[in-house]
Amino acid sequence: MTKTKEAFVFGLDIGTRSIVGTVGYKNKDRFVVVAQESKEHETRAMLDGQIHDIHAVGETIKEVVELLEEKSGEPLKQVSIAAAGRVLKTVTVHADMEFTEDKLITQEDIYGLDSLGVEKAYEQFQVENKTDMKFYCVGYSVVKYYMNGYLIGNLESHKAKSIGVDLIATFLPDDVVDGLYRAVEYAGLEVANLTLEPIAAITVAIPEMYRMLNIGLIDVGAGTSDISITKDGSIIAYGMLPVAGDSLTEVIARHCLVDFTTAEEIKKGISIADTVEYKDIMGLPQNITREQVFTVCEESVTMMAKQAADKLLELNGGKPVSAVFVVGGGGKIQGYTEYVAEYLGIPKERCAVRGSEVMEKIDFLEADVVKDSLLVTPIGICLNFYEQSNNFMFVTFNDTRIKLYDNNKLSIVDAAMQADFPNDSLFPKRGQSLTFTINGKQKVIRGEAGEAAVITLNGEPADIHTPIRRNDLITVKESTAGKPAEMEVGKLTEFSASLSIFVNDKKVEFPKFASVNGQLQSAFYSIQENDKIEMLNFYTVKQIIEFMDVILDKNMNIYVNNRIADLDTKVYENFSVIWTLEVLELSEVEAMEETVFPEEAEEIEEEALERSGVTLMDGQPSNGTEDEPPQSQETASSTTIHITVNKKPVTLSGKKDYIFVDVFDYIDFDLSKPHGTSVETVLNGKKAGFTQFLSEGDVLDIFWKNE
Repeated sequence: MTKTKEAFVFGLDIGTRSIVGTVGYKNKDRFVVVAQESKEHETRAMLDGQIHDIHAVGETIKEVVELLEEKSGEPLKQVSIAAAGRVLKTVTVHADMEFTEDKLITQEDIYGLDSLGVEKAYEQFQVENKTDMKFYCVGYSVVKYYMNGYLIGNLESHKAKSIGVDLIATFLPDDVVDGLYRAVEYAGLEVANLTLEPIAAITVAIPEMYRMLNIGLIDVGAGTSDISITKDGSIIAYGMLPVAGDSLTEVIARHCLVDFTTAEEIKKGISIADTVEYKDIMGLPQNITREQVFTVCEESVTMMAKQAADKLLELNGGKPVSAVFVVGGGGKIQGYTEYVAEYLGIPKERCAVRGSEVMEKIDFLEADVVKDSLLVTPIGICLNFYEQSNNFMFVTFNDTRIKLYDNNKLSIVDAAMQADFPNDSLFPKRGQSLTFTINGKQKVIRGEAGEAAVITLNGEPADIHTPIRRNDLITVKESTAGKPAEMEVGKLTEFSASLSIFVNDKKVEFPKFASVNGQLQSAFYSIQENDKIEMLNFYTVKQIIEFMDVILDKNMNIYVNNRIADLDTKVYENFSVIWTLEVLELSEVEAMEETVFPEEAEEIEEEALERSGVTLMDGQPSNGTEDEPPQSQETASSTTIHITVNKKPVTLSGKKDYIFVDVFDYIDFDLSKPHGTSVETVLNGKKAGFTQFLSEGDVLDIFWKNE
């Protein structure tokens, strides 16, 4: 055998009845077959294109490989295969690829566009798949290419800003694909390319120059009849029927009372002889003529032909194709092509078995090879290797073996998605966020980021974008969550550190407070989920007294910005507060106000409010919160409460609210004449301050204390 420098392509047609292996290479527009070998299954290890006994099929593949290696003189490790099956699904999609500017289109761009279309078809199929079965893409065919929105025959070397494609992607169940891969791996081979049997057959049977015509192709094998249709220069549809040559063999076996293998020999025998001799299950010699076999099989042949014709009509939009090519051994049975033509309604001469007629560009180095229709699909599998690489590959992800569609751009993140690894477990997780409102507006503080997933590829550090190859070992330790969000009131941008107020002509700095869910909180308060926070930019007179820890005489008068005030009066930034023991008549107070606030009194107060960040609304100050701003004093509705002071009942009346110091107006306790070092004040058994609010039924104790 003449050696060649060209790289060999090894293709296997793993059929229901036999396995055919082909080794060859492409020489320009011709394909050279270096060696070819076939071997039938010893048992019915496959049915309807589905592998039932992986080990049996694997052993047969081994035998074919050994014979081909001996003939070709080359070790064979990678193989191209084709799949058939009872549950073929197809999806037609359109995909576009945009560029930022006109670009010279390369083969890599075209491959990327095809891959984009296949991925889109897979996503669409996953949405439409309503079964529990897992499907894989086993092949695709380009229907049309587009350049800048217009049809184009070949994109390569054109300049374009956008390119597009219409393609048909085909899908088969996981068990069909997985069975093929496992049988091949059992034989010590790696899958280099996987295609669909009708795609492989049409590669040889209907060359591109004939695809302008509306032609149907039927590849009648042993277990399945694979169908495809061409039109307007493209392959427009694929189909598959779970009925083929084996159904005829089964009819012969039942009629002749023989096993399946003997029936298969009878079916082959009548193609070369008028009469075939055999022994039935009783061991008795029998013979059957060609005409008798045709009569026995006629019903099954017509059934097969009608199903094929119906499928062609369905895939062609209800219209008959112009012509039908038939390949494969099952299509040779007498009457099959005639019945297909009859059911389609086309002339009988337009439906015929094709063999040597479609293999004009196929050369065989082995002598005495007959260019038969049986060889169309095996050679097509090899040729398909050059047209598209759409194989699958296996990797191990966290000790689980997974299968991936190989588009030559796979990375660890693709394996993680196929393994259903949670997406958020790949990336650092943030701790729980903190949501609250401040001055009526919602605010969210994000939690801290955790640690990213720890990823290794074949024992080496990697990340989610690291490319992967077949049989890689991937381990991913999921990411962790960070600390939950925390925030103190004082760290909010809306919070300022202090409030400046002039108390008795001295500037005093008061720490800011916030109202949280109606309660005063300091800058160190830790905000909780759904807290409602209002930033306070004022103090009440009562709060000023408590903060400064002073005791006011009952006769003292309180002034805010030189106006008479009470304990509830609100004091803002740069306001002045004065308290004095001077007892003034009403006329004197009015005179003081006239002196301090002549005609410009209101303007002076407005300026003070503006310095404190308070705006006027309808003549009244507002600090931008829901809290009421300072306003002129009004007489509140009075209440009456009953308390006990030093074990004597006392009734307080005339005011809205009462604090501890108010009691001195109702009891005989002279603070001006000390009888000890300090006055002890107790409310309901606990030490209390002079500004403590009083309630109905409170018990008070007041006495001088000596240290």
